[in-house]
Amino acid sequence: MQSRTNTRVNIAVLAMFAALSFGIYALETLIPNPIPIPGIKLGLSNIIVLVVLNRYGCKEASLVLVVRLLLSMLLFGTLLSLLYSAVGGILCLGVETVLDKLFNKKYIFITAAFGALFHNIGQLIVAFIITRSPGMLIYVPYLVIAGIITGFLTGLCAFLVIKKLPKSDQHTIHS
Repeated sequence: MQSRTNTRVNIAVLAMFAALSFGIYALETLIPNPIPIPGIKLGLSNIIVLVVLNRYGCKEASLVLVVRLLLSMLLFGTLLSLLYSAVGGILCLGVETVLDKLFNKKYIFITAAFGALFHNIGQLIVAFIITRSPGMLIYVPYLVIAGIITGFLTGLCAFLVIKKLPKSDQHTIHS
């Protein structure tokens, strides 16, 4: 019986994080992009993915990411936008997972900066494959700079959220 209760709690906790990530994403779509370069966004929904990665692990963060990606595509996007977001998100989370372990869950702002950088690289790779245009490379410096800056800021936000969360539920999902 305890196992079922833990499973239900785990599902509820992950659903809450996925809903938060999607809600932040939905709000971010309402913010006009001040920089008229395709692919540059704040990436605020990644704050929640970073929190889940840091507190629970890669598997749980992956589930939150996938739910957010699917909901985002269903309500705001297309299959093509899902492809861009999925490739970027998978590269981002992969890099963040490695760095989170390497840095022993410290320096999440650096982890996030590299994650955002690789998210942008993933989207650029998809754009290059689809268009087969070397002209896509003109965006590289802008996407690198934007990724590092926005990633650093989302990482700083995630760090502040993690500091405020109670320590008692940290291992609820793994129990």
